Amino acid sequence: MWSDARQVAAGDTVIIWLTRDQVQPLVITPGKDFNTKFGNFRQQDFIGVPYGSKVPSRTGRGFIHILRPTPELWTIALPHRTQILYLADIAFITSHLNIRHGSKVIEAGTGSASFSHSVARTIGSSGRLHSYEFHEARYIKAKEEFTRHGMDDVVTLQHRNVCKDGFTVVDEVDSVFLDLPAPWEAVEHAKRALRKDRVTRICCFSPCMEQVLRTVSALNEAGFTDITMYETLLRPIEVFQTPALQSIAGVSEKLKKSEVKREEKRLRQIAANKAAAAALAGAKRKRDDDGEVGDGDGAVAEDGPDEGDATAASTHASTHASKKIKTSDTTTTTIIKEEDTTTTDALADDDVEMDVTASLLVPSTSTSTPTPTPMLQPNPSRNPKAEAEAGDGEGEGEKDGDGEGAPIPIPKINVSKALPEVRGHTSYLTFACLVPNLLPNTTATTKTTNLAAADPSSVEHPKSASAEEPI
Repeated sequence: MWSDARQVAAGDTVIIWLTRDQVQPLVITPGKDFNTKFGNFRQQDFIGVPYGSKVPSRTGRGFIHILRPTPELWTIALPHRTQILYLADIAFITSHLNIRHGSKVIEAGTGSASFSHSVARTIGSSGRLHSYEFHEARYIKAKEEFTRHGMDDVVTLQHRNVCKDGFTVVDEVDSVFLDLPAPWEAVEHAKRALRKDRVTRICCFSPCMEQVLRTVSALNEAGFTDITMYETLLRPIEVFQTPALQSIAGVSEKLKKSEVKREEKRLRQIAANKAAAAALAGAKRKRDDDGEVGDGDGAVAEDGPDEGDATAASTHASTHASKKIKTSDTTTTTIIKEEDTTTTDALADDDVEMDVTASLLVPSTSTSTPTPTPMLQPNPSRNPKAEAEAGDGEGEGEKDGDGEGAPIPIPKINVSKALPEVRGHTSYLTFACLVPNLLPNTTATTKTTNLAAADPSSVEHPKSASAEEPI
């Protein structure tokens, strides 16, 4: 089949690969040009090029690949004269018909010869493919292709209506494939062509369920067994990589550490809130004392400061203490702004927490306005929840010579996922087996039994050994 040379020669059939969806055959003819959307190519330049080469165009706009023909590529690139069988159907039929090297096969309905090329490669030079086509124009085209591809020694093509005239072989082939509009009309002819000394198989290709029903009825009447029907479809499978799943023990340990860190943070916030509230109360009492002893418009009333003084004190405390007090009917919540730091570990450091708490608790020794407490500004880039969950991940990475943390590669696993999309054309494959006929031996045994019952003396019995005769 085709040329087995390493390089392209004049007259060779090659496969031109333009894109994944655009593949076409070409017979190399010197003196002709090959024009595509990727540029112009002279076929003379293809001669001597190794198969599989990438050939640029003369204008430099693009390139093409020249490939050696195979049955798979030919199925994609062949000129369609009829509906063809694709790779999924061909592989399934070849497997179920048990076609192998040296097999003898019948194909009724050559069509575009997609199935013929695959079977010819499978059976090899020691096998034989008998192909029949009743349409004369398609027969002529297929005959030319088989001759050009060097398949005449493997394929025997005949122009014949097998539904009426039957096949040209009897008790010879191992399997039969029927790709006909009415396959049930050729079932009896296929039975005569199949061998009778072993289990043989038949396959009928039908695009309609009504055809399948009539074919199954004909197979049952002809004595075929193990009748089954399949529909061949393609389902894409997506394969991707994902990080390997962590062990349950590791996840449990991380959760425990996260809970511990979250509780420590909550306790630190409570302590800081209490310290801030105490400092604010002390600052208010000091301002009240300063108001009583200071010279002003008059003495403060015994009932306490008036509403204006309370407002001024509250504003003064809010300005210098840099705290925000939010009062409700039941609780008072103090929102403490966290200090903006350059590293995420600064707030978790106990020394920093102690310094902030001490600065809040130590009263000012000056008689002037109290010293403002340190203001902790929030860092919008921080995510406390994420830090708590990933807490134990700090310090796990190895450090290089400069002290910088080197990232640890995360192991990944391959995962496959079947997509809901299904590809393929509607077609049904009906398979059946023909078991060797054992009735002749059974009939001979029955005749011998009946003869012995009618005339026992006419049946010879083996002599038994006795004492008078030597053994």
